[in-house]
Amino acid sequence: MITEEQLDEYRVQGIQVRVERDDMEANDVVGIVVAWDEEQVMIRKPSRRVVKLSRSYRYVPASTPRQAGQWES
Repeated sequence: MITEEQLDEYRVQGIQVRVERDDMEANDVVGIVVAWDEEQVMIRKPSRRVVKLSRSYRYVPASTPRQAGQWES
């Protein structure tokens, strides 16, 4: 799970993040961190839509390449 400090760093610096939800790259969500609580994170997508996602997903800067094979079946 992502820490409060990491989320705050992404929000304050305006770093675009990629949320990896499973092994399929097509299911990733890209946007900026808007807010969060103990269970969820709000991400604003480039289309300006805001989505709520679980904190249990993997949050990485969008500029880093996606590594294949990180998810187990």
